[in-house]
Amino acid sequence: MARNVVISGGGTGIGLAAAQVFAADGDRVLLLGRRAEVLEKAGVPGASTYAADLSDPAAVRGVAGFVEREFGTVDVLIHGAGGTGQLEPASGSDDPLDRVAHNWTVNFRINTLTAALLTEALKDRLATPGGRVLFVSSIAAYRGSGSGAYGGAKAALHPYAHDLARELGPRGITANVVAPGYIEDTEFFGSGIDPARRERLVNDALNRRAGTPGDVAATLHWLASTGAGHVTSQVIQVNGGTERGH
Repeated sequence: MARNVVISGGGTGIGLAAAQVFAADGDRVLLLGRRAEVLEKAGVPGASTYAADLSDPAAVRGVAGFVEREFGTVDVLIHGAGGTGQLEPASGSDDPLDRVAHNWTVNFRINTLTAALLTEALKDRLATPGGRVLFVSSIAAYRGSGSGAYGGAKAALHPYAHDLARELGPRGITANVVAPGYIEDTEFFGSGIDPARRERLVNDALNRRAGTPGDVAATLHWLASTGAGHVTSQVIQVNGGTERGH
């Protein structure tokens, strides 16, 4: 039976890979993202698209209205939107504290607030029982990411998922987090990653390879399956053992 799957950040990287996996199952997929042109070029068979800034409550209300009209029930909600803010305007200030405030605000807005607003807007539409809420976090939630802002924003998803699992569990709905390590073929590193840094990240993995969007998509797909119906309030590491260290 086809399910209704809503994926934020569905136009690129992990979100796009997840959309392709669910669409291949015959599920109805809705791709969400800020850039309409990116969503339109995604090329996921049969997928619907809706461009919106998910950190804006009014825009999220628009998404919720579209979902109500076109889908009704949401079986799987995947939060793939996020990043380090490379697509955001710079702070425009030379003051170091202004730049810190801007960096932290941007990271929490695009990684945490987007997920919270979309979840709360669609929570009552989740299939009961059987609904799935899935968050894409990061190894940075455990190991940091330089400034701390990105890792902190991703780490904030973990207690939110635990609270959701507790709240939605009586309805037969699960909430889980997937925390990837270094994943190639995404927009995360902008135009490209320094070769020396890439080599270091690959060597940090115990299996000595980079992750792919498909690795994460396969884990999300399993967590959305009936076989994972008793798995909830978990953070699943998909990083080749990098989080454990050598």
